[in-house]
Amino acid sequence: MREEFSTHPHAHRRLAAILAADIAGYSRMMGHDEEGTVRRLKQVRREIVDPTLQEHYGRLIKNTGDGFLAMFDSPLEAVRCAIVIQQSVAARNTDLPRDYWLQYRIGVNLGDVIVEPDDIFGDGVNIAARLEALAMPGGVYISGGVYEQIKNKLVCGYQSLGDEKLKNITDPVRIYRVLPDPASFASATKNRRLFAVPAGIVAAFALVAAGLYAAGYWPVGGQPSLVSVGQVPQWVPVPLTSVTNRPAPTRRVEPPASRNADAAKPLAPAADPVPAAPAPDPQVAILTPSLPAARTIQTASGFRDCEACPEMIRIPGGSFRMGSDEDPSEQPIRTVAIAPFAIGRSPISVAEWNRCAAAKGCNISLDGSDAAPARNLSWLDAKQYVDWLAQSTGKPYRLPSEAEWEYAARAGSSTRFWWGRDLEPGKANCKDCGGPQDPKAPMPVSSFARNAFGGADFGGGVAQWVADCWLPNYRDAPSDGSPRMAENCRENVLRGGSWRSNIASVRPASRTHYDTGVRYPAHGFRIARLL
Repeated sequence: MREEFSTHPHAHRRLAAILAADIAGYSRMMGHDEEGTVRRLKQVRREIVDPTLQEHYGRLIKNTGDGFLAMFDSPLEAVRCAIVIQQSVAARNTDLPRDYWLQYRIGVNLGDVIVEPDDIFGDGVNIAARLEALAMPGGVYISGGVYEQIKNKLVCGYQSLGDEKLKNITDPVRIYRVLPDPASFASATKNRRLFAVPAGIVAAFALVAAGLYAAGYWPVGGQPSLVSVGQVPQWVPVPLTSVTNRPAPTRRVEPPASRNADAAKPLAPAADPVPAAPAPDPQVAILTPSLPAARTIQTASGFRDCEACPEMIRIPGGSFRMGSDEDPSEQPIRTVAIAPFAIGRSPISVAEWNRCAAAKGCNISLDGSDAAPARNLSWLDAKQYVDWLAQSTGKPYRLPSEAEWEYAARAGSSTRFWWGRDLEPGKANCKDCGGPQDPKAPMPVSSFARNAFGGADFGGGVAQWVADCWLPNYRDAPSDGSPRMAENCRENVLRGGSWRSNIASVRPASRTHYDTGVRYPAHGFRIARLL
């Protein structure tokens, strides 16, 4: 029902991103298995929807039978939240017979709404609900207003569905379907509802389509309906590496000029320009320059592989008890043996990241202070950096495994935090950690005390990507410290919490996860390499 006004004394108007969702075919499933369907729905809400809304700063307005309504300050966060919910639910469905699948349809709109203490009203809500009703099971539909805000900020594609006249809405609404993965893309190419798009967007997509065709993803005679592309389409195939067995992006986007002159310095000085390495595959071009390795430089606490390389600390081999009893994802606790390796003294900084961007090894450049931790990066971004650094220096750089990260963070301790059992101000950068804190951004790297191994910022600052694919616990995990990988992995593990996290998240044992190809402002990484 359309709401024109509210008489509630505390109602007010505001601009907000509205997410509306419901379960496709819910009545049919209830007819087949009422108790089981309700049980599964409650479990999905408790284990996926509620924590994902919280992670993305969404406010649950109400549950609506088989669906829910949520409000966000940011349309980018709303769409990220929608993608993570859909992919998390899809992953859970793979363990169930098809008749038991729960599949959300989600609509996201940016509009003016009337906000009451326990509800929201207005066309902004109505449009989101209409988009939800149009969405395919497992799909996310967004309005044109949302699209304009996020089109260059998410690693995904968008299919234009044109302008639609929606029930009880005066003006037609432009609708886009979000295409976060290869399955969505393949489905979109078969959709015959094609619409005219600006020539610049068509040209940009033509480059991606050519790559897909060459690699065998584009059907002969197929018609493109993907009209806008994020910065790195994560489904473009590339050679696999021996370190993580995961693909890296093949299409390089020219980064804007670095904002800091120092950030543009090459990793190792060379008298003459060094040509790019030859591509090992005729279909895939390696675009990262191959630079000669520099001599190792010893520092007060570790070493660098060249003057501008990130500082590393040596981690001695040993064994430790990995995990904790505080969360099911951290169980079962088990003994893990770790071989000697090196890890970054702190997370990669903005200056270090921008050297990669200046060398055209990384797709984007970052703003901010040189000393700030590099953030708003996806797992694919982190993987791109370590691949570039490994090729540039000739050293076996990679992301650390979960086990290596926790071992380095604990530094021989077995207590709740690396420094002891209780909170100590000045040891970590989180919202309730005490000590120096900026609620809007993380502190510069190495602002806090180092642990016994000499590592900094293992608690808070930016949540740090590791090599492992996300699995919900440590059952059957390897005991040699190697990363756990999975075919078609959609989510990877993050460690350490961020400046936005609470104190429990900065424990060495704490772990969380996020979509592999989606950037998030609180996510960064540190590097590791073999000794």
